[in-house]
Amino acid sequence: MTRVCLIGEAGTNLQYELLSRETAREALATYDLARPFENSIAVRTVSVGAAVSLLNDLNWYLTRFVDEVLVQEPSISDGEWLSRPLAEALRNGDIEPAATAEFCKIYGLERVAPESESADDAGDGAADSRPATESSPNAAADSVSGVDGGTTAASDGSKEPDRTDVTAPTYRLVEPLYVRRTDGEIPEYDLRDVEDTLVVRLTEAEYAP
Repeated sequence: MTRVCLIGEAGTNLQYELLSRETAREALATYDLARPFENSIAVRTVSVGAAVSLLNDLNWYLTRFVDEVLVQEPSISDGEWLSRPLAEALRNGDIEPAATAEFCKIYGLERVAPESESADDAGDGAADSRPATESSPNAAADSVSGVDGGTTAASDGSKEPDRTDVTAPTYRLVEPLYVRRTDGEIPEYDLRDVEDTLVVRLTEAEYAP
């Protein structure tokens, strides 16, 4: 299953912005939602093509509320992610899977205090503010939470399935480091002390040393 993760822009509540709007809510309606990082939404799709199609459906919202789009395809890497342009190039056959590894950026993963996330979600009622779980960064990124079957009022006054029962995040992505893989090795992340890192593969055009 190909995973898609959307990281919201600073100062926005991504879950609220997407699920309070009918078109975005309908595009996400068939997916179980997860929140592996601070201010994020993640879903699992059946293929890279399906992931790219979903992103195209959400494009209006991505340009306004999303800072980073990540796609993970297990046939390429279980631990590294792809940028949206790289996923599109793969879907279109413009690049071979074996040629995706050279250009990357590495994000640091920084632990988020539970009260920080609760404060971020307070005031709009859109997100679950339960304390973050004490899990590893990779465990947080792998978590997927289903819909709990409740109902909540949509922006048009109708009742919609409760899409807000998602895993509380414990990490945020910080300060990307652009690197180039050499002889199969990636340089270490050295911009700050972090508990873990997340690697995103890029197209050559996105790479900025």
